[in-house]
Amino acid sequence: MKKLQYKRQKGMTLIEITLVIAILLGLIAVLFIGISAYKKGADNAKCILQMATIQKLIISYGNLNGLSSAAPASIADLIADQYISAAPKCPQLNASYTELLALPDSSTAYLTCPNALPGPPAKHSLTLVAP
Repeated sequence: MKKLQYKRQKGMTLIEITLVIAILLGLIAVLFIGISAYKKGADNAKCILQMATIQKLIISYGNLNGLSSAAPASIADLIADQYISAAPKCPQLNASYTELLALPDSSTAYLTCPNALPGPPAKHSLTLVAP
């Protein structure tokens, strides 16, 4: 009795190639989800840092000009006196911050982000602690 011998051809079948492509697409999708979450977190951090910087700058502006607490002061004053070149904007919405329009005391936030989320934990908001 004669045995039939099949020669296996080298290479991949269409099903194997399709499976490899599907796995690669899944990994790429997971990567994009991770990158978007990373970018959102970085934008939140940048927003909070910008608000903290302006908070310190507006208080310094009041101290240098001899202004008392609650005296009128705005970002436009900082731009006019060349402390900053342009008004900062929220990196996620590209929208302007809401100003207090007066020198804040040490426990009051001067700026509010238009993207601030209400309730704890407060995201996109500047939390100040009184000295």
